Amino acid sequence: MSAPFVARTAQVDQLRGAWRRAGAGEPTVVLLAADAGVGKTRLLRHVAELAEADGARVVTAHCVDLGDVGLPYLPFVEALTRLRDLDPAAVDTVVASRPALARLLPGASGGPDAPAAPPSSAGTPAPSPDEQSSRMQLFTAVAELLGAVGHAGAPLVLVLEDLHWADPSSRDLLRFVTARLHTEHVLVVASYRTDDLHRRHPWRPVVAELLRHPRVERIDLPPFTDDEVREFATAVAGSPVPEGWVRRVIERSEGNAYYAEELLESGPDDDGLPWTLADVLRTRLEQLDPSVQRLARIASVAGRRVTEPLLRAAVVASADPLLTGPGVVDDALREAVARHVLVVEDEYIAFRHALLAEAVATDLLPGEVSSLHRAYLRALLDDPDLGPASVLALHALRAPDLARALTASLDAARTAFAVLAPAEALHHLETALRLWDAVPDAASLAGRTRVDVLVDAATAASRAGASERAGKHARTAVEESTDPIGRAVRRTALARYVLLDDRTDEAMAEASRALADLPPERIRERAWALATFARAALTADRDAEATASATEAVELARSAGAADAESDALTTLAALLVDDAGHSATLLDEALARAQDACDLETELRTRYNLAGNRFYAGDLEAARRLTATGLARAVETGMTGDPYAVSLRELATITRYMLGDLTPDPDRPPGPAGRAGDDGGLLDVLTAGARADDLYAAVARGDADAVERGRALEPMWQRDGSIALIGGGTTIDALTWRGRDDEAVELALRLIEHLNQRWNDYFLGGIWLATLAIGASADAAAAERLLGKDVQARVEQGDWLLDRAVTTAQRGRPRGGRLGPEGRAWLLRAHAEHARLHGRPDPERWAAATEAFAYGYRYEEARTRWRWAEALLESGDRTAATEQAARALSEAEAMGAVPLAGAVRDLARRGRLDLPGVRTDGPDVLTAREAEVLALVAQGLSNRQIGESLFISGKTVSVHVSNLLAKLGVSGRTEAVTVAHQRGLLGR
Repeated sequence: MSAPFVARTAQVDQLRGAWRRAGAGEPTVVLLAADAGVGKTRLLRHVAELAEADGARVVTAHCVDLGDVGLPYLPFVEALTRLRDLDPAAVDTVVASRPALARLLPGASGGPDAPAAPPSSAGTPAPSPDEQSSRMQLFTAVAELLGAVGHAGAPLVLVLEDLHWADPSSRDLLRFVTARLHTEHVLVVASYRTDDLHRRHPWRPVVAELLRHPRVERIDLPPFTDDEVREFATAVAGSPVPEGWVRRVIERSEGNAYYAEELLESGPDDDGLPWTLADVLRTRLEQLDPSVQRLARIASVAGRRVTEPLLRAAVVASADPLLTGPGVVDDALREAVARHVLVVEDEYIAFRHALLAEAVATDLLPGEVSSLHRAYLRALLDDPDLGPASVLALHALRAPDLARALTASLDAARTAFAVLAPAEALHHLETALRLWDAVPDAASLAGRTRVDVLVDAATAASRAGASERAGKHARTAVEESTDPIGRAVRRTALARYVLLDDRTDEAMAEASRALADLPPERIRERAWALATFARAALTADRDAEATASATEAVELARSAGAADAESDALTTLAALLVDDAGHSATLLDEALARAQDACDLETELRTRYNLAGNRFYAGDLEAARRLTATGLARAVETGMTGDPYAVSLRELATITRYMLGDLTPDPDRPPGPAGRAGDDGGLLDVLTAGARADDLYAAVARGDADAVERGRALEPMWQRDGSIALIGGGTTIDALTWRGRDDEAVELALRLIEHLNQRWNDYFLGGIWLATLAIGASADAAAAERLLGKDVQARVEQGDWLLDRAVTTAQRGRPRGGRLGPEGRAWLLRAHAEHARLHGRPDPERWAAATEAFAYGYRYEEARTRWRWAEALLESGDRTAATEQAARALSEAEAMGAVPLAGAVRDLARRGRLDLPGVRTDGPDVLTAREAEVLALVAQGLSNRQIGESLFISGKTVSVHVSNLLAKLGVSGRTEAVTVAHQRGLLGR
């Protein structure tokens, strides 16, 4: 930079702390936010120098403003190139284990310089295994490489500038890297302009998501204060600046460092001092030689940065007389650099600041802009090595040359597919589709039909997670297909796309039409159509049709040697046989073998998930834990950790750990806030929200203070995913009940049941759990109200309805095979026991049955139900059995760390005077334990009868205790007793 670094002490100290923590194995991501010109780049360069002097390894990369045409992974490609120079051994090691990384290394086999191929999935029902896994392998490889380059005491500091211009794939990769950071010696610093972030800017939701991560910090870089401008002015001028001049700079720059520097360099002439930054920049340019001005205008059309060879070629193609002749361009470049208009950044020629590039470009006339884009276009056509197809497409669009823009967009899409950037590929393909009708003989120029492009667009949209756009393009491809066989194959693809969007009826209809159009000899295609229909029918609970189609699909796939379709259909068949866990597991084992034969990683993970689920729903939780661990290890090994079935395996593993009594936070998922709707309107990612919902099971059982708030924060996701509604809502009901907010718990349960009735059906099986929780909350509220003499009939009637709902759901909403699983049976028995408690009837037998039902392995609920069993036994007068069950419940609760449950058991023991380890029997001060409990209830205004019902003793016995405590306290009445007890600290201990 042209001026020394000044001020920013707090920000430098914060970044210094971050890289030193990274050196100690505490990785961090810092988001540096500021308006344009405030000094982000100056700060980052200064910090880079300090970090390197401190032993860190620093790599800086940039995003570039290319409008809608982004270069996939641009900052990461630049960073990887620098990392290869910095530590070639680390790069080679990671490439050897993760070959997908080579796609982002220029010059490497399969890298971005390699010839690009069209997507291999065009027209087929499912993408190839390589296409399914490589993107996750690529992301994993980048994360591993960053960890490999950083070392203890010598962390890697990766600086990514101008993330507000980041392409979609770079944003995805940054999110992935952030989530993967655990103990690596890595600091990532990402800067962005806040004044560029309009409400719908794609960087806004990414910032909101990143800031929820516990390892992410944000630094807001404010404008200079008045004193800092004075210090800066002295540094720029090399000596103190007259106060009058400084005051004018302060007034006009408003603390913007770049503006201040330009004003200072403009000179102290008061009359000629411009008022706006644009005026300042125009003044600077007008003072330059005309050839330099012209060179700057040509460069501005390419954005802030352009490679020197491309800039020189564009100058030649423009045939500008001011830049014609030997050495003219060299002289102009030298002066531009000397006058701080342009700078040299490795192989790039860049404007000193993005604001300067924008100011120059804004001053160009429309005809001048088109002319310069045509110059770049001619340069790129003469030498394609000067830039990628996406840059050619950009200049062709703005020239405009629609024919060239069409072909270049298709080439750019192929390149984007090659480097696993589906969002960018989709953009280029949709650009080509918009241009298609405007370009004469487009199919001949493109070398393919519009239907082919639509198929590729559907593939790209699907891989980018844009399921609705995938379905839209696939449907248009079907409508425009003239070949009956091709149309049928595309219908199968369409069916799979809409199935991902939960449109099961439409998926079945499209798969049926595909089958109707496919002749018998197209065996492989029919196998895929049948497998697709079977999966849709399975989702729609049309079991007979699903079974018939899957069975036929298996037979056809075997005859055609289509192991992938066979595995898909076998997995569906296994899901239909939940009543025969053994046979289902056998089918899944076979499906797993077929998926491995076909190298179909997605189907393999789907099968591994179903294998674990098979054991889970059969009640074999230990086997489920082993199978989820194996499946997750396979996902890590293949780089498929982001696959939806890998995510489902992780969620199943979380729930299984909880059910087996491990209430500790997930060691593979760092703790942090549950997340909420972002300030910009963006919501939590569905998969992240699903994981947070699963975490709430253990959080509620542990007694986390923020469990209710975390559950409430997930409510905006109810419309996006029914499972998040069920799990997030159900655990929140439980948390509210533990807090004594019974009415809120019941209200939430009723609202959630109604919501899922509409989303799923009237008898979804999770409704048994929700109804049971609601009956339990109602029973708690009714018990308290009976002590106060209140009428609880309305609560009882609502509980009757909830029990009927649970019983009817168990009868009519039974799973495939007709038998309720062990968890469902346990919750149904618990519903009956809670219902009896709501009616005020102790029923030890029902609680004993529910406890035994949960003993299949659901450790936490077994202990909780045993507590209620002990309570029922105590109310029935069997103190010995109550003591035994309470002791077992307390031991389990303490072993698991279930704080609310342990507290509830101890409270029962104190009220019932049960002799349990660790439960106090001596009362405070001169009062016995029983007298202290009676006094506490007297303070609540309860009568002797109500106190007796609460403590399981007679009203006469309560009267004796009241008389004794009045005598011991030396008072004559209840009110005075409470007052004295408060004064002596005998209440609230």
